Amino acid sequence: MPRNQEVIRQWRLLHALESSRHGATITALADDLAVTTRTIRRDLAALQEAGFPLFDEHDDDGRSRWRLEGQVLKGLETGFTLRELCALYLSRNLLEAVAGTPFQRDLTLAFGRLEKLLTPRMRQFLDRLPAVLSAKSGPRARAGDPAADVVGRLLEATLHYRVGTMRYHSVSSGGIKDYTIHPYRLAFAQGGLYLLAYVPAYKAIRTFAVDRISSVSLEKETFTPKQPIGEDVFANSLGVNTGPAAKVEIEFAARVAPYVRARVWHASQQLREGDEDGVVLSMNVCHDWALRSWILSWGPFARVVAPRGLAKEVESDLEAAAGRYSQA
Repeated sequence: MPRNQEVIRQWRLLHALESSRHGATITALADDLAVTTRTIRRDLAALQEAGFPLFDEHDDDGRSRWRLEGQVLKGLETGFTLRELCALYLSRNLLEAVAGTPFQRDLTLAFGRLEKLLTPRMRQFLDRLPAVLSAKSGPRARAGDPAADVVGRLLEATLHYRVGTMRYHSVSSGGIKDYTIHPYRLAFAQGGLYLLAYVPAYKAIRTFAVDRISSVSLEKETFTPKQPIGEDVFANSLGVNTGPAAKVEIEFAARVAPYVRARVWHASQQLREGDEDGVVLSMNVCHDWALRSWILSWGPFARVVAPRGLAKEVESDLEAAAGRYSQA
């Protein structure tokens, strides 16, 4: 039997015991997990050896029922339930997929403190859970960027409404520029950390990539936020953008239609059947580069139906790409 199946079955066994108010018999557990009673006995013994507080007792009918006693981590003031602990460990790979952010060290320390509360055998069991679910991290900022002191000052500025002065390397202009900013929020998206700040010179909120901020200094002056920011700061964009949303319709060919139907690309999306087994996707999103690059990623299998202006932009991008190949 693959090792992962054993881990998943034992996790399900612990889950079943914790969910049972009056305990569960070995026969009932075997039926629930679709295994033999011998397998359940072996799993119970292995979990007891790992340090989980399992015990059996006889009910009024003389049947032996197994229970899981209380909270697993009594060393914490509030404690974790077993399901919470297992879910945390199972998601460890997902959390570590953001490695390279300035919070990676804190994440490692947090898991280290949690592990000290576990018995060695219990930790050995739980450490197998992340192997059941793997996670691939997307593109992210290079290790060491952004500098910890920059992030620390930005956090202080957002918490205490401190006016700041920032030196920033702009990719669009190719130059370095100094800004006076009112930092509103830090947001992690698509493998990078971003600052949303009101810029008095522009009288607008702008988004800055934190890894392109070379220095930040805080003034004694404080500010009062002029514009509210929602919980999902990039809700209107498929990427990192805070611009206004507008409707877009994209027709996908039959070859990729199953992939389009299988996912929620944006909360506002609507699907309808297209020609020749294709599908038409409509969304209310920013008409930004993130949207255009996503459309282009589908190659010849996607076509912008509306608006016409966006269709012309995508067409121009395709012509420019074809021109680079013809020049080569």
